[in-house]
Amino acid sequence: MAKLSVVILAGTEQHSDLARVLNGLSLVKEAKEAGDDVELVFDGAAVAWIPELENPEHKLHGVFQGVKDRVAGACEFCAGAFDVKEEVRAAGISFLSEFEGHPSLRRRVADGYEIVTF
Repeated sequence: MAKLSVVILAGTEQHSDLARVLNGLSLVKEAKEAGDDVELVFDGAAVAWIPELENPEHKLHGVFQGVKDRVAGACEFCAGAFDVKEEVRAAGISFLSEFEGHPSLRRRVADGYEIVTF
């Protein structure tokens, strides 16, 4: 069984970012279906994806809803910096701030997770 921490860093500005988010969500879905220990982390500019993915009209909404139970959280510092803190909170997603306001990727590695970034 794999232990994966899928970290999405892609912003929302470029069309290629949409593909990166889809690839990240797809990996989480595949790992979940395989019974792996998998979590999803939104960090950096990717925190702005949360309100987008929560929109029922967004093309990735259904995929996101299928893996939302694996979302470990969103970077608290970045949610503030990208002005989406209220939207993240409204989506029911926890804030991660283990290291100076950011998720601790080092702790995840120490816990045996392989970090995969998109």
